[in-house]
Amino acid sequence: MVTPESDRQHLGSVTTADGTVIAVASIGAGRPVVYISGWLSHLEHGWRLPDERAFYRRLARGCRLIRYDRAGCGMSGPARQPPSLASELEQLAAVVAPLGPEPFDLVGVSLGALVAVAWAAAHPATVRRLVLSGGWVSGAAVSPPSAREHVLALVGSHWGLGSDVLTDLFAPDASAAARAEFGRYQRAASDAATAQSLLALSYALDVGPLLAEVRTPTLVVHRERDRAAPLAQAEELARGIPGAELVVLPGRSHLPWAGDAVALAATIRRFLGLRPVGAAEGGLTPRQREVAALVSDGRTNREIAERLGIDERSAEGHVERIRLRLGFRSRAQIASWWAAQGERPAAPPAP
Repeated sequence: MVTPESDRQHLGSVTTADGTVIAVASIGAGRPVVYISGWLSHLEHGWRLPDERAFYRRLARGCRLIRYDRAGCGMSGPARQPPSLASELEQLAAVVAPLGPEPFDLVGVSLGALVAVAWAAAHPATVRRLVLSGGWVSGAAVSPPSAREHVLALVGSHWGLGSDVLTDLFAPDASAAARAEFGRYQRAASDAATAQSLLALSYALDVGPLLAEVRTPTLVVHRERDRAAPLAQAEELARGIPGAELVVLPGRSHLPWAGDAVALAATIRRFLGLRPVGAAEGGLTPRQREVAALVSDGRTNREIAERLGIDERSAEGHVERIRLRLGFRSRAQIASWWAAQGERPAAPPAP
């Protein structure tokens, strides 16, 4: 199957004021939505992960989603200065410079949420809407000092083990295979020293004094049992930013594309004023839409087969093709995706 041009990732680069080359990726077309990733990223490796790629494609429907690897990570050049909030803002400035004078939407995830807060506070005229996902106010409040010290030491001395431990923390809802692949992805994204220094920055930052300066319409979205960033920190973000909306979703994964990524993407799109991504945009055939509706109703493959007048093996094949087409791992994700479309069941009435 040929990938539509709107679903292709386009790679480029920009250069910061200090000469650091920052790799940039864009997908889709329309008004710009700038996405600041969490701790580590790799534009190419992330795009190869089916769950992560599906999340970005869903966000990018009807807009142009722009992502980048921070200095020292992924496809970007080595950092020329130690990690700091000032350096993060310099990198973001280089990424958004080509966008022109019109305001853009800004989505910050995890560590990126703190960078997004600082940018919106300093450059209010540049941001149309602000989304903070899985973020926090103070890194010191994320976990006890002993736990932070242990994780930093583990990442610095045993990066392989450290990346696996953090993967289990960040994505407990992902499959074992997806977690193993993400562990390899983290190691490809950064060496141990850079990973340790960026994690230390995550723990050191405190954007509390900046919250009241944010005047941009803001959504704070957080999973209820996020194991890496306490919900209390999201609540503090929402309280501190004037007029901010807080949405708490079920789940415990910190990574946005793990767990119920469909509901998270739908929540972000709603706030940004992007229309819902309907079933047709997921690329499903009419028969697959019928099957998806029945999966959402909790029907087994046998029940689906009886309802549609097909054999059970055909029903199983339809479910598997839907899963692969949408980049999902489970029937539960198909059901959540269908429910997020606001569609009425497409299956014929029971005989």
